[in-house]
This record gives sequence, C-alpha cells and structure tokens, in this order.
Amino acid sequence: MTAAFALATCFLWGLADFGGGLLTRRLPALTVVVVSQTLAALVLGGIVLATGGWREAGPQLWFAVGAGVVGPAAMLCFYRALALGPMGVVSPLGSVGTVLVPLGVGIVAGERPGLLQAAGIVVAVIGVLLAGGPRLGGTSVARRTIALTLFSALGFGAVMALIAEASTTVTGLFLALFVQRVCNVAVGGAALFAAVRRGVPALPEGGLPALRGALPALAFIGIADVAANGTYAIAAQHGPVTMAAVLASLYPVVTTLAALGVLKERMRAVQTAGASLALVGSVLLATHG
Repeated sequence: MTAAFALATCFLWGLADFGGGLLTRRLPALTVVVVSQTLAALVLGGIVLATGGWREAGPQLWFAVGAGVVGPAAMLCFYRALALGPMGVVSPLGSVGTVLVPLGVGIVAGERPGLLQAAGIVVAVIGVLLAGGPRLGGTSVARRTIALTLFSALGFGAVMALIAEASTTVTGLFLALFVQRVCNVAVGGAALFAAVRRGVPALPEGGLPALRGALPALAFIGIADVAANGTYAIAAQHGPVTMAAVLASLYPVVTTLAALGVLKERMRAVQTAGASLALVGSVLLATHG
C-alpha cells in the first residue's frame, strides 16, 4: 500500500511539473501560479468542509502561513526555469531541495546524517555542477536557469519542512494545505497585481479566450499537486516514511520522460549525467543509515 500511494505521488508531481513548465511557455508564469493555486484552494476548501478539518485549527497553522509565503516564490522560479531550460535538467535539480532542506532542519535539531545521506550530499552537489553542462563544447544551460532551479529547490524543501510542522493528522494536513494555498493565492495575486502595474501583461496572447482555453490544464496542475500531497500523506502513515520519501522523490523521472516523449528534448551527455546524479543524490538523502 505504501509503495502504491508513493508511486502515485511520484506520478502526480511529475505530471504537474511537466504541465506547469509547458503552460509557462505560453502563459505568464505568475498567472499560471495564481490560477492553478486558486483552483487548488477551492478543491481543498471543499475537502476541509467535508472532513471537518477546520476543527484542528491552532497556532501550528502559522507554519502553513510561512509555507504559503515561500511557496509562490519557489513555484514561480521553478516554472520559469522549466520554461527557459531543459525539463530533463531542471526537474531533477529541483527535487534536491525537497530532501536536503528537511535534512538540514534535522541536523540543526540535533540529528546527524548517516553514511548514505552524507554520500547523497556529495553526489547531489556534483550533479548540480554537471547538470549546467560545463562548456566542453556545445551549449550549456544558462546560469539564470540553474540559479532559478536551485532557489526553487530550497523553497520547496522549506515548504515541506514547514507543512510537516503544521499538522499531525490527515485532516489537519488538509487544513494546513488549504491555508497554504490561500496564502499562495494572496501572495501570488499581490505579485501579479504589482507586475500588471509595471506594465507586465497578466493574460497570454489571445486574451481571456486563451486563458479560458487553458483552464482545464491549469485545474489539472493545481488538483494534481493537491492529490499528490494527499497520496504522500497516506503512504507515510501506512508504512515506512523512508520508502514513501524515496519513491515519491523519483517524480523528476516522470517529468523527464514526458519532456522526452512530448517535446522531444535532447540533452548532452554531461547534462544527462548531472541530472541523473542529482536524482541519485535525492534518493540517498531520503534514506537513513
């Protein structure tokens, strides 16, 4: 059961990343974030009402508020990176922070990484350096893309750590995720408003009809992200958290395969090696021992 739900998480996150990156190539990134998160908040609001999750409100929800402030910035950077660079490089690098940051929080709290986790840190760092494609010939991934990806990775890791502190039950998790999404919409909406005031268009070419045409895809991105959080919580509650974390952290494989199959992306050998090492590093970081 744990493996099945964790693999479902991997599949949902991978497709959500691919869809978000693809949409950002024709829609403003802030618009993608705000609309998809609004739709996700509506779905989560219904779940909270149906499960009675509002009864678990308490001071711990401030962690969810923190996640809601960090999340939009991380998501915006990630979607921009997916739009600018090869998804097969960006997605694996983005997964590093989802285990590296929680591990760092544990070290500050007094925990010490095991041998495999220490090896994962080294492997992940090497992967980050290689995934940019050092100029040994050909075209390397732009530094801006790598910087955006690494910032988003740290942001996603911080969000996971904050959400973990915001709830202890499944219904509490739904409430925490709802609060996070509401904050995502508030922060992202404020950023979108400021961008529009500076003259940045909020709508794609084609205006409202084009945005309406993209609503199904935007809804899928938001709902897939929500569903992935739910399946991960079930996986972690019904079996070893290590197994759930390792299998769920493989979601970049889904994004990469989708990019190869749909977009026909091709990567240089050094970039493939770096992205693969980053993914291996993420798996090692998620283990114990």
